Amino acid sequence: MSNFASRILVAAVGLPLVLGVLWLGGWWLFTLLAVAACVGVHEFVTTARPLRPLAPAVYGGALLALFGAESGGVVWLLGGFLATFVLAFVLHAVSSTRAPTTAAVGSTVLGAAWIGLGLGFFLLLREMHDHGRLIAFTVVLTAWAAATFAYFGGRWLGRHKLAPRLSPGKSWEGLLIGAAAGVFVSFIALYDTRDKYLGVWQAVVLGLVLVLAEVIGDLFESALKRDLEVKDTGRLLGGHGGMLDRIDGLLFAAPAAYFLVVAYGFH
Repeated sequence: MSNFASRILVAAVGLPLVLGVLWLGGWWLFTLLAVAACVGVHEFVTTARPLRPLAPAVYGGALLALFGAESGGVVWLLGGFLATFVLAFVLHAVSSTRAPTTAAVGSTVLGAAWIGLGLGFFLLLREMHDHGRLIAFTVVLTAWAAATFAYFGGRWLGRHKLAPRLSPGKSWEGLLIGAAAGVFVSFIALYDTRDKYLGVWQAVVLGLVLVLAEVIGDLFESALKRDLEVKDTGRLLGGHGGMLDRIDGLLFAAPAAYFLVVAYGFH
């Protein structure tokens, strides 16, 4: 199967699955995100092996963050994540690894924060108020549309590189096309609730923020992969690479959306 065909297949299967579980919410969504977190942590630990991250602490911190988000909201999300520091220090103290504490503990905390907090905010978005389902759908669809249209727009029209050192395939033309698609999706998704939820300008700003967060998240992962000298974090999703290659933008988009909606006055 070609790289392009595998991308289409993964999107055709994965997007309806994610939207279906988002519709259900609750512990169904927790279970899906916990599986994604475990796969993502495995990929991170494998990719960052030269830094000797403490795998049990990364798994524990990410899953405790998710459990805290589902059980008690943002405070317990943070509390679950902060357990990573204790787990990492204790494990490093009793382990036989000779990796510097800064590298081992630092990479452990990075992995738990990146994956655990990023996915945890999806749970908070889904449950934050009466329109949680709608805003969670909007985040996923906006980020997906922005990434997809940026990919194809860059392939067809890309001439000027966006970040040649980090991600040579990305172009300014692709970014603009993806941004237009993302803002349009956010606008359409929230239009019917403009008089009782987010207004038109708020939906447009949300779309722009999601697009920027998605791009920054993608470039962040590209920077990590370049630093660690790997092309993809895995091959689980065929042409999409690994789990982290697929959700890197969402790990930044979900927290950005949560804090923006809170800033709008919705909790």
